[in-house]
Amino acid sequence: MIRIRAFLFAFVALITLSGHAMADVSLIMVEEKGCVWCARWNEEIAPIYPKTQAGKTAPLRRIDIKAETPSDLSFKRSLRFTPTFVLMVDGKEISRVEGYPGEDFFWGVLEKMMFDAKLMVPPNGS
Repeated sequence: MIRIRAFLFAFVALITLSGHAMADVSLIMVEEKGCVWCARWNEEIAPIYPKTQAGKTAPLRRIDIKAETPSDLSFKRSLRFTPTFVLMVDGKEISRVEGYPGEDFFWGVLEKMMFDAKLMVPPNGS
């Protein structure tokens, strides 16, 4: 019975995530030289981010706020603060979080962004 449940959960997760399976998903970090909060994120999160489920699902791409916006990215509104983290699917903004008030806040908000975008299944499977 446990194997059947595990299979069904995996199957439902696969169907749920299949809409974005072939999509180009990334997390854009908008930063600038001298940004204290960017440096703090780099110390606390950057080393582990690529090893997490979120990092594997949405690899990090950095852009400088003062540089010209890359032509392959479409933001819903202008970028004004650093750091800003923008979840992108196929180059289009899905959601964003502006600022970095700490590690616990960041992971919670990022997971919610990814769950809402159906890029990750919540740990409890609901």
